[in-house]
Amino acid sequence: MIIVAGEALIDLVPAEPREQDGPAGDDFPALLPKRGGGPYNTAVALARLGSPTAFCSRLSTDHFGRALLSGLTADGVDTSLVQRGPEPTTLAVAHVGDGGSAEYSFHAGGTADRLFTGPDTLPDAARAVSFGTCSLVLEPGASAYEDLMRRASARGLFTALDPNVRPGLIPDADAYRARFHSWLPHVTLLKLSEEDAAWLAGPAGDGDPMSAAAKWLASGPYAVVLTRGAAGLTVLTRDGLELSVPGERVTVVDTIGAGDTVNAALLHRLDGHGALTTAPALGAEQWRDVLAFAARAAAVTCSRAGAQPPYAAELAPAH
Repeated sequence: MIIVAGEALIDLVPAEPREQDGPAGDDFPALLPKRGGGPYNTAVALARLGSPTAFCSRLSTDHFGRALLSGLTADGVDTSLVQRGPEPTTLAVAHVGDGGSAEYSFHAGGTADRLFTGPDTLPDAARAVSFGTCSLVLEPGASAYEDLMRRASARGLFTALDPNVRPGLIPDADAYRARFHSWLPHVTLLKLSEEDAAWLAGPAGDGDPMSAAAKWLASGPYAVVLTRGAAGLTVLTRDGLELSVPGERVTVVDTIGAGDTVNAALLHRLDGHGALTTAPALGAEQWRDVLAFAARAAAVTCSRAGAQPPYAAELAPAH
């Protein structure tokens, strides 16, 4: 079983932009609520690919929270580690740019997912735990997720981290960067975008995501995967491997959930190679297969609106 730990929220995404019919500049599109949150999307994507998956989080008992829970169960995600609370669900308002990329503003004050407390134990069937995004920023839940990461690592589980940086939620950038570095000894697979790598390297960095990735690799992870948008993905491993695959060409509707799909696809394909261990023994061709599978899965997600990761059948080779 792969456990995904972190927030679930509601993305408010633009519907078709309406025609301007008010004062100048009053051209706000209607917003549609969609299930979201990086860890939530990752859990759904894993289950759709066929991996036994559990979600570890805290959901509201409000209407949105009930919808989030039903979305998990509909795709076969184990919800036995989901806590419930009466506080409202976090909302993320998405602005989609001309190229399909999305920026977010968050409404997270006093919401249910911030009050997560770590479970006493994880299921015996757990082999990997995935972490990331807002859940590692917003207290008091962030400390609970961090503690869970350390406990999972100490137990010898494969741990995956996607920081998925949201600068607007981080009040002290330097403190967060220091905290990020403190996680690395407890992480097996670090996956992040080039943009996140540049931000986490900070003003003292040389602006080269590969240099930053190499430094982080020396701090603990077995592998670092960098996503480069349409240019594809690159992996660096502790064994000295550096390998890249191109992205798959697709007409991009938006990129919402693409990085989360990559998380899931990496874990799913690594599992297929028997590599959910603290020191995966993968050669270049196996890593090429893992990265290519992740690129293909992300392309499908980008080809449709919102976070709609593919099912396994959509990625099966054509005969």
